[in-house]
Amino acid sequence: MTTARGARARARIEVTAAIKDEARRQLAAEGAAKLSLRAVARELGMVSSALYRYFPSRDDLLTALIIDAYDSLGEAAESAHAGVAAAGPRERWITVCAAARRWALDRPHEYALIYGSPVPGYVAPQETVPSASRVALLLIGIVRDAHRGKGVARTPLPGGLKPEARRMAADLAPDLPPEVVVALVASWAQLHGLIGFELFGQFNRVVEDREPFFLHAAERLAHDVGLVYPAPGASAP
Repeated sequence: MTTARGARARARIEVTAAIKDEARRQLAAEGAAKLSLRAVARELGMVSSALYRYFPSRDDLLTALIIDAYDSLGEAAESAHAGVAAAGPRERWITVCAAARRWALDRPHEYALIYGSPVPGYVAPQETVPSASRVALLLIGIVRDAHRGKGVARTPLPGGLKPEARRMAADLAPDLPPEVVVALVASWAQLHGLIGFELFGQFNRVVEDREPFFLHAAERLAHDVGLVYPAPGASAP
């Protein structure tokens, strides 16, 4: 009985992987908005009713693909960061940003699924949040380490933004100064703006040598979040 259950479990894993692989192929060919369970079933030689036992709806399949994409991106960033874990915060920050860019260039259709145009009629469920947060939490952790160590520089906020900055800090990183959290959120948006512009052709005829441009921009984002250190002997900000 145990052997039979194990065989069924392995078969389910294999079929689930085949469904996802075919769905990713369709994403690349048609885009997420045109993803169809019937088309996936047809390409795999399955009847639709059989596929529904694995993914009851298109949205369930999309959610699985989205979680996989976020986890793959998170694993790439975390692996790159592990290689420079002993370095300073600026180098760690730039390494994580560069890993996110490389992943996006290698897997453009999956990047488009998670950071491109929303899929009409689809609302991502709460279960996608832990996977979606992995790279952001990694970057927050780098800034947190700097804050606990030499410190981070803080850019003064206009008075009208301070209540929102305090709310953001309470929600996202209560142990960091509100000024730093505002800079983190802005830098997160700018990071994906840089990646998206490159991936979706907005840098054509504008930026030709893109890797050094990106690395310079990532370093500027590190500066913006406060990864600026005082001279030797000076007190931290």
